Amino acid sequence: MNTALEREEMLAPPGAGKAGTAQAASSKNHVETVLATLFGVIFLGLAVVVTIETISRKVFNISLQGADELGGYALAVGSTLAFSLALMGRAHIRVDVFHERMPPRLQAFMNWFSVVSLAAFGLFIAWVAFKVIGDTLQYRSTAQTPWATPLIIPQGVWYAGLVIFALVAGGYALRATTLLFTGRIDRLNTDFHPKSAKEELKEELDDLAQRQAAEGDKP
Repeated sequence: MNTALEREEMLAPPGAGKAGTAQAASSKNHVETVLATLFGVIFLGLAVVVTIETISRKVFNISLQGADELGGYALAVGSTLAFSLALMGRAHIRVDVFHERMPPRLQAFMNWFSVVSLAAFGLFIAWVAFKVIGDTLQYRSTAQTPWATPLIIPQGVWYAGLVIFALVAGGYALRATTLLFTGRIDRLNTDFHPKSAKEELKEELDDLAQRQAAEGDKP
């Protein structure tokens, strides 16, 4: 048995051991935390601006004349960050009516195909967005708003979010491809299969337990 285990570890790709798995999970959690924090800061800042805009209009009859513009930028940038967060949390919708009834190898192929297709889509929209950025720079476009914001500023942040999504999706596709061609079918299905209702329920219960524990620690 020990010989078989040693052989499996020798055949496993780099980072497949417990230390590599733990390091990969830690890196994934770090990236998710950073993206989620940015997402929260963007919309928290937007909420503050909208609050100030509402109060100034009602009380002082003064408008900042830019809350709606900032709202559009926040939605565009927040959406690109949400793409990556949804991918890392396996929250993208997949039609899995027949998935669980398929044999493991076919499941593995479908899981691989789904993540590779998503990576290809991410690279495609990043390429298209790059052309948009190029046109904006060439024509020095500005927003048709009272602020006349140079569009390269919000579009640059938006494009950065798309590039992050393309990189994350590409990394996932590379890992799925490695698992597929090294015959690690079970690992591929574990990491990339559609999230089941039981998994979603477990995550919600774990999150509830963490919140209750945090509230219990408060004086």
